[in-house]
Amino acid sequence: MSEPYDDDLAGWPCVLSEGAAQFMMDPALPPWATGPIVAAMVEIGESRGQAAGSTAANDWPECRLLPLGVDGAMGVIEYVIAKDAAPPQVVVTRIPLY
Repeated sequence: MSEPYDDDLAGWPCVLSEGAAQFMMDPALPPWATGPIVAAMVEIGESRGQAAGSTAANDWPECRLLPLGVDGAMGVIEYVIAKDAAPPQVVVTRIPLY
């Protein structure tokens, strides 16, 4: 049985969409990418989606991009802030690497 959601907690769960989960499980994923992606997901969750350096879409501010590596040299993490979900969460939708 899951615990009830406590809104006073510091962060929100950061979960992967089905496509992002498949990407993370792909054996072709470069080994250098796993650590930075997981670290970014921790920051995204702890900040409730307001990670430092992330940018919001003009027409959809809940949709955000977070650069990976210096100035996004490694790629970006695309995610959606689902604050009205029960419980509130952040969903990583895509992780394009460069």
